[in-house]
Amino acid sequence: MNKGELVDKIAEKTTVTKKQADAVLSAAIGAIMEAVADGDKVTLVGFGSFESRERKAREGRNPKTGEKMDIPETKVPAFSAGKLFKEKVAPKDQ
Repeated sequence: MNKGELVDKIAEKTTVTKKQADAVLSAAIGAIMEAVADGDKVTLVGFGSFESRERKAREGRNPKTGEKMDIPETKVPAFSAGKLFKEKVAPKDQ
């Protein structure tokens, strides 16, 4: 499912137009990205949490030449699925 299909599904399940659903979805995604970029953790109960995590510096290899190279530490966005989301994807009664 891409963003357009998600907007269609939101508009179908609510009483808003596709244009309004797109605006709300874009605003929500933007707010989550801003918060995570600022170092905050965003938790949507039942769905999951978004946060930034530190990735340590490490040694890697250039795939073309095989030459060793140092990869500096960096921050990366991370998502952890919530309990309800996990249970929806993999029900325990299987």
